Parts: sequence; C-alpha cells; structure tokens
Amino acid sequence: MLRNAFIIYSVSRYDVKGGQLLKTLGKNYIIDMGFRNTMLGYRDADRGHIIENIVFLELMRRNYRVYIGKVGETEVDFVADKPNEKLYIQVTESMQSPETRERELRPLRMIPDNYEKIVLSMDRSYINSYDGIKSLYLIDWLLF
Repeated sequence: MLRNAFIIYSVSRYDVKGGQLLKTLGKNYIIDMGFRNTMLGYRDADRGHIIENIVFLELMRRNYRVYIGKVGETEVDFVADKPNEKLYIQVTESMQSPETRERELRPLRMIPDNYEKIVLSMDRSYINSYDGIKSLYLIDWLLF
C-alpha cells in the first residue's frame, strides 16, 4: 500500500558483474523525511541512513533509474543509470577513519568497468580522489 500511495520507493538489487536484476533483498526509501521522523521519531544517530535516503531522492529527481549494486559479497549503495550514462555511488557520513574509507572504496574498486565512481560524504576534504574514485562533499553534489 505504501508503494502504491507513493510514500516509499522500492529499489531492486542489481548484479554489477552479471548485469542482471536480482529478485531478492531490495531496499525501501521514503519519499519525505518528515514521514520517517513521524513514524520513527527523530534519531540523530541515524544520519547515515538519512543522507542515503536524500541521495536516492536526488538521483530520482535527476531522472536516473536507481538500483542497489551487488559486487560479490559487497554492496554499492547506488547504481544510477541513464541511456548514455552510469554512475556508481557510495554514501557515508564521513571518510575520516581508515576502516570506513576502505569499506566504502572496496566495492567500487571491485567493479571492472570504467563508469564514474563517486563517494559522497559530509567531509570537506582536500582529498578529492582515491585511485580515480571521486570523493565529493555531499552538499556540493546536491547543489550541482
């Protein structure tokens, strides 16, 4: 009912290496963060999920078909696809810790093609690339 009422979007998983949609393990994103806060209450500790939801909505607004990517046992937050364009996007609150940086970069490094790969975070950093994977400040990306 929530999908039919356009309150949530369901997103399918996509096997990046095999190029096929998977039938299991989809994700749901809510259309309005106010609905989320009403249902769950505002939880400041959940910022990572909130910014992931915001990135999903922005990709939809930019007319991408959006999937959750699966690369082996790892996950790419978003595979955004248009007829002549494809993006792989990871979303994280911060890339400051080496463990988080490795966790976010690992699935992108495993993708064998040369489409654009981006990590979006809330860090304003002088490092804007990791081995060809762009690292962008989320707010700048949203305003672009």
